Amino acid sequence: MVRRLPTPYSYSQAVAAGDYVFLGLQRGFGATFTEQLRSALDGLTDTLARIGTSPDQVVKLHVYLKHIRDLPEMEKTMASYFSDGAYPARMTTTTEFIDSDCLLMMDGVAYTGIA
Repeated sequence: MVRRLPTPYSYSQAVAAGDYVFLGLQRGFGATFTEQLRSALDGLTDTLARIGTSPDQVVKLHVYLKHIRDLPEMEKTMASYFSDGAYPARMTTTTEFIDSDCLLMMDGVAYTGIA
């Protein structure tokens, strides 16, 4: 069975398929990088809750930063959203965004099955 959390756009916020949840674009809002990161992580947490799981089930996270200089702040903030030792595999890269005020986006995969 496939379950989708649709958006008003041409993508789903999340798609649950079997034991996996594929997380679409998570973007934060705010004036600073930290505000946007916290907003994106709160959105990720809310999306996971709507699908019936939590951040500790995220196995892969891809973070796209506008500025690599924000990586140390991202590292510090990420630690407060995931349980110690339950960090997902992660790739971080830099890119430009269509929206000039956007400083980061993320997507990922969560596993909900029993290991």
